Amino acid sequence: MPIYNIRDLLAFPPGDNTTETIINNIHFNRTALTLYNYTLYSNNTLSNGSNCWLVFDAFQPTMMPNGTFFNATSCYDPYYGVSSRGGLGIMFACLFGMSIMFTLINLRSHGRLFLPNEKRFRAVGRRWQWYWMLFVAACGMISGITGIDVDRDYILSLPIVLQSFFYCLMIPGILATVWEAVRHWGSWQERQIYDQDPFSLPQDDKRASREFYMPLVFYMLAWLNFFMIVPRSWTALEYQRSPQQQDALAKPSATDLRFKAGGFLALLAWFTICYSLQHSIHHYKPRIPGQLGTLIGCLRYAPAKFLLTIPLLLVVILYDIFSSFVWSVSPLKYDGRAGWMYGLGLAPIFLIIAVFEIWGYLDPNEDRALLKQRAKRGRAVDAELRLVQKPSWWSKMSGDRHLTNEERLKALTSEVGGGRATARNIERAIELGEMPPPPNPERRHGVGEDPFRDDGEAQLLRDSSRQQHTRVESVADSDDDSSRGARSERTLSTVGGRPQQVRSMLDV
Repeated sequence: MPIYNIRDLLAFPPGDNTTETIINNIHFNRTALTLYNYTLYSNNTLSNGSNCWLVFDAFQPTMMPNGTFFNATSCYDPYYGVSSRGGLGIMFACLFGMSIMFTLINLRSHGRLFLPNEKRFRAVGRRWQWYWMLFVAACGMISGITGIDVDRDYILSLPIVLQSFFYCLMIPGILATVWEAVRHWGSWQERQIYDQDPFSLPQDDKRASREFYMPLVFYMLAWLNFFMIVPRSWTALEYQRSPQQQDALAKPSATDLRFKAGGFLALLAWFTICYSLQHSIHHYKPRIPGQLGTLIGCLRYAPAKFLLTIPLLLVVILYDIFSSFVWSVSPLKYDGRAGWMYGLGLAPIFLIIAVFEIWGYLDPNEDRALLKQRAKRGRAVDAELRLVQKPSWWSKMSGDRHLTNEERLKALTSEVGGGRATARNIERAIELGEMPPPPNPERRHGVGEDPFRDDGEAQLLRDSSRQQHTRVESVADSDDDSSRGARSERTLSTVGGRPQQVRSMLDV
């Protein structure tokens, strides 16, 4: 880390006459320097508040009478080499960048749906953890990369602001990451119980009301932490160009009341995460009797990833609180020890992301796990009922499982018969006279058989009607051969009537 020279005002050195001065073996017009308010500082810079130029060693600018500089190098250009702050920043930027790739893989693996989306268990609930991890990794990359310019710049400027700003953004982001992981784990335990017995977990009891208010309390605390720390004037951090500036401007800004309040709000959010984990274990896992039953249950049933990430998150929060009181260990101090910021700040955050990446690779997709549980329960029920599951080749439809619903309907239609072949069959049936007999006009008008008619007489009438219908069918069959040559004009015979010429279905 370079040590900046104390910035004091210096008088212009004498020149060949009273109207000129010699700075770094370059002649300048003293009158022009005074006209444009340029001042020479002890750190070998020439500045008027708007422009700042280096005037030592090989930096030899030339000033024109109108105040324009040629061959000049700005004070804010990189000058020093990369030190510990920039080197560690490059390393963590690469690590966070690699984590983004694995986060996207896990997001796709756990965010895919294999079951219909349920209103009670939204698919976006399982994705929020990975969304927050992407946000934290992006902020970590920017914070690490800007640490390079903090080391290299001759005069401290915007890079220290960017590194501090994105580091502070990572605090509420990593809080939300751990919270969403814990909350969704509880939701997953509830979903497994609900899938077995939908009536075992009502939505109007104390358990459901607590699960409704806990996210509101956590995000209120997380957003308060954000508004306490991030929306502020960060310009004071640039004024660390001398010990006097640090003590007068940068230190009061980095250790003010808002940073202290933001740290304690983050601690309250951490306690909310712990309570949510204990709540899920208490309601969705077997209870252990005894005074220490709650503690033993948390240690026994809590996933290992939470036993690792929750203490790491506490380390980040405690360092955030401690640095708001002690300026020498603050990540906002440019010449502080890099081990404080990277060892207690960025390293635990990256370890939290790495733990979630590993467990995201090991844990299965929830929909697939639920399908396996349903199949297992189905086999258990079949065993109790002494039912033997038929093999897959037994079913005729097993070969059509790869088809879509539309393709399956088309296959069924082709088995029944359809298309042009069915239309030809219908046309042939109509042309050959295979039509149902006309309805009885008496029944159509509501006139039925006479109830006072003798049964013998009625039977004779029915026999004569049946014989008459038989003669009609025989006449139609005899005309079948002659009708094949000219289908457009058919002659249908009726009993006791003259032949009728049928040219189309409208004539019938």
